[in-house]
Amino acid sequence: MRILDRYLAWAVIAGTLLTLGVLLPLLGFFVLANELEQVGVAGYRLQDALLFMVLSLPRYAYQVFPIATLIGALLGLGALANRSELVAMRAAGVSVGRIAGAGLLGGVLLAAGAMLIGEVVAPVAEQRGIEIKRAALSGAVTQQTESGFWAIDQGTYINIREILSGTSLRDIFIYQADNAAGTLIATHAQGARYQNHQWVLEGLSRSRVSMDGVQVERLPNAVWSSLLNPGILEVVVVDPRILPVWGLWKYIRFMTVNAQDASNYQVIFWGRVLYPLLTLSMVLVAIPVLLGSARSRGTGVRAFFAVLVGILYYLVSKTFSYLALLYGLSPLAAALAPPVLFIGAALLLLRRVG
Repeated sequence: MRILDRYLAWAVIAGTLLTLGVLLPLLGFFVLANELEQVGVAGYRLQDALLFMVLSLPRYAYQVFPIATLIGALLGLGALANRSELVAMRAAGVSVGRIAGAGLLGGVLLAAGAMLIGEVVAPVAEQRGIEIKRAALSGAVTQQTESGFWAIDQGTYINIREILSGTSLRDIFIYQADNAAGTLIATHAQGARYQNHQWVLEGLSRSRVSMDGVQVERLPNAVWSSLLNPGILEVVVVDPRILPVWGLWKYIRFMTVNAQDASNYQVIFWGRVLYPLLTLSMVLVAIPVLLGSARSRGTGVRAFFAVLVGILYYLVSKTFSYLALLYGLSPLAAALAPPVLFIGAALLLLRRVG
């Protein structure tokens, strides 16, 4: 029976990997096609676009993993049904519950792999891709560190501690060295706004350091000329939704402390926490479909069914998300309801098949 369990589990895993092998190149093609629009802008080259596409694939793999698991389970176990192996197992006395349990074993391994990709690999790879794209588009040396965003712009060192959006900055440090005059100019601005195609610094404190001492100048605002523009900085801003789950939790706490509405991110957070349950529900949905149809349905019909289930799940999850945002439904309940509904439907179908 252990051999049989491993055999069924591997069928689910192999089918899912095969599905991802088909879906990811297609997704990569669309990402690359979108990036080609910016190739040639500043220093953004084709090889940069290709690297950005490759580094984006882990995130897309994580996003399509549930539907890939459903299609993979239908294809993998469907191949066994086409060869009458599932019928033979049932005739030999293997229960529906045993077959479902073996399929879920493969689902558990797939869910663990998906969590590893989505919460460890994808955030690091995507951040690296953003840095490559940012550096190429800005034409400046840039880096994202714990102390904020750093850039070298025409010999000027810039440190932006907080990027609120592409057109709004906070806590900016600018360091300029005049070697001819032997002076160092250090400027701190409380904020900056992008207006009329230029930056306007607000709340300035400018220190000029020379051999004669330090001169401090304070200004309410000043124009700042820089190669950095909103288009470049918007690439730097990390969407909280792509943070790892622990980073998303910290962001929610930050918004809560600052009296901001974090409902949308709470729904996303609980959806990420319950992600393994979603993957298992997809496997569970596939099993009664296969056992009920035996050999009567072809691969194309099963794949079409999987796509319909994926669309249905998307609509149901979006509906509960909107209910949580509009009517104050618990974010945990909104994230938990869709997989529970699908698991319930799968169990009812399994009971009928059994």
